[in-house]
Amino acid sequence: MTPQSITAFFPAYNDAGTIGDLVITALQTLQQITPDYEVVVVNDGSTDHTASILNELAQRHPRLRVIHHPRNGGYGAALRTGFANARKEWVFYTDGDGQYDPRELLRLVRAVRDDVDVVNGYKIFRCDPLHRIVIGLVYHHITRLAFGFRLRDVDCDFRLIRRRVLDRVPLESDTGVICVEMVKKFQDTGFRFAEVPVCHFHRVYGKSQFFRFGRLCRVAVHLVWLWHKLVICRAHLTTEPSAVGVPLRGDLHV
Repeated sequence: MTPQSITAFFPAYNDAGTIGDLVITALQTLQQITPDYEVVVVNDGSTDHTASILNELAQRHPRLRVIHHPRNGGYGAALRTGFANARKEWVFYTDGDGQYDPRELLRLVRAVRDDVDVVNGYKIFRCDPLHRIVIGLVYHHITRLAFGFRLRDVDCDFRLIRRRVLDRVPLESDTGVICVEMVKKFQDTGFRFAEVPVCHFHRVYGKSQFFRFGRLCRVAVHLVWLWHKLVICRAHLTTEPSAVGVPLRGDLHV
């Protein structure tokens, strides 16, 4: 089963050294899958040359749409904006830092079936400094145990999702914890996953915003709040399904 249409989406924050190659690679890869495709990039208030690079690319490539947040809203905010603005049947996303190869979207597409709603990548090997690998493993095991995940790699941001899934499941998080929220809600709502191994590469430009003490503390607090809401209160199962959300209260311009 081949998707009839795909939106490929990148959240980007200070990714001037990688985002151009990712966009071009995504455009070339999508041509091999379907004639009905688009690429969307959400520039989440970058302070480097990300915005100017994307604007120039958009002038040359009509299939590319760029959305600029006037200020940094967080990883989750960028994802929600991208999901809300995706127009196609399937939505693929990965990060703008170049640690995943968009060409491996072809692997995800080969796993698409009538009974699959989300194709989730999992890292064959994590190419990061040792401290990030250790923190990532601790984070993975804590969230897997606390939220009852059955996936191998909840935190692998290389996913292909049916548009109708995003229409039914509202997402709220503005931080990187949105991945935990997303998978938990998809799983509890009964959507079906396929898993595909993908490569993970060393970061060649910029610095991760996640692995900082202050941000890790905020993530821990957010995880506890999310655990109480989704595991204890199960609030997402007692409310009516709604759309994925709308752009941030008029703070966007294209």
